[in-house]
Amino acid sequence: MLNLRGMTVAVLGAGKIGEALLSGLLDAGYDAGKLLFTERHPERAAELTERYGVAGVEVAEAAERADVLVVAVKPQDIDPLLDELSGLIGPSTLVVSMCAGLPTALFERRLPEGTPVIRVMPNTPMLVGAAMSAVSPGRHATDEHLRTVEELLSSVGKVIVLPESQQDAVTALSGSGPAYFFYLVEAMIDAGILLGVPRNVAQQLIVQAAVGAGKMLDEGGQHPVTLRENVTSPGGTTISGIRELEKHGVRAALLDAIESARDRSIELGKAHEE
Repeated sequence: MLNLRGMTVAVLGAGKIGEALLSGLLDAGYDAGKLLFTERHPERAAELTERYGVAGVEVAEAAERADVLVVAVKPQDIDPLLDELSGLIGPSTLVVSMCAGLPTALFERRLPEGTPVIRVMPNTPMLVGAAMSAVSPGRHATDEHLRTVEELLSSVGKVIVLPESQQDAVTALSGSGPAYFFYLVEAMIDAGILLGVPRNVAQQLIVQAAVGAGKMLDEGGQHPVTLRENVTSPGGTTISGIRELEKHGVRAALLDAIESARDRSIELGKAHEE
């Protein structure tokens, strides 16, 4: 395996995900002197350098110094960045894309021939070291490159390797997934207020229910259906509530929402086709 700890890693775009990756790598013991980032807002760059001791640099310097470039910009900002990178890097630079919807073929087409590219769909729990990152290698990425990226991302959560053909679905399920949970929690807190429970109390109750349920799903080894049935007593309160969820088509709405998010991910990729 490539020696990641001996390599220089540059994060291009230090937004929420980019910052979370820097923080996770530092927490995992990586040398701050081997980490770089780019950020177009000077105040934000100065803030991150002060907070983490990592150097903020221009794209040209990042491309020159880094062995691994993690591209964490918004999809709509990718074209000028690739134009700039195309004349700066060689095929020995490993490019890791965290851009939703953008295929490895786009990077391979725009960057020097033979550049290894790996596509990643992370999610925002990376901010607390609990990300789920789905990883797909491009045409020129080797098993060594893949293992290097797995090591990189394991510092901020769990990693799964899958075919790139599944990435748009993963974007809808896992990349967008936390937002669906936050939406449900928000609605349940509002329900608590409707029932006369103070907001702060309702929030404590619902958030802890979500944390506990997540832990049971992660550690218990039981199917979600089994876990739900264990709470659902015949003629009880839970089945009455679930009947209303089914009556209002909540399950169907979730299916439609995830399918719509998948379709939007596909659209983002097609917007950059030549």
